[in-house]
Amino acid sequence: MEPPFMSPPDHGVFLLRRPIAYLAGPDVFMPDAPERAARKIAICEHYGLHARAPVAESGTVKLPPWERIFRANLVMMEACDVVIANLTPFRGASADAGTLVELGWFGGKGRPVYGYSNDAASFASRSYAHIARCPDPVAGMEVEDFGLPDNLMIPGLLEEQGIALVLPENGQSRDFACLDIFERCVALVAARYGMAPV
Repeated sequence: MEPPFMSPPDHGVFLLRRPIAYLAGPDVFMPDAPERAARKIAICEHYGLHARAPVAESGTVKLPPWERIFRANLVMMEACDVVIANLTPFRGASADAGTLVELGWFGGKGRPVYGYSNDAASFASRSYAHIARCPDPVAGMEVEDFGLPDNLMIPGLLEEQGIALVLPENGQSRDFACLDIFERCVALVAARYGMAPV
């Protein structure tokens, strides 16, 4: 049997196994999605965490493809203790919509939510750039500008748990595929559960 681990006392959760992290993010749309998922899972294992990525799942239930994916993801999420979400902007100024649903699901369940972004720019600056390319449906709409990395509800959810969104330390955005910011986020999750690199 694996040794017991626990989250901080304020959560009072004891785990008689290694924590399982759900790896949320638009990585599933990348051309090398299975290989990328394997790399991210290996990083988690190095830090003592089990991890599951939705791209690795398949099913034989006779449902429309979108519903099969949705239900498989829910089953996987239910089996995980914590989410590590790739909140790097995707096809717009903000994080991937599906990833945000998953982030909110974990938060609503009272489970730890961790997120990272490879983009060092503010949400406002990205919003202005997006509007320049694709004007708002109504002229004069306000741009949310609190100096935050994304819509206030995203860092707000993390900070409600005392967690900060992990961003590039030097203020330099990374390529979407880079995994160094992800690894920093994984290290924080591992530290929460008293884990150390193996």
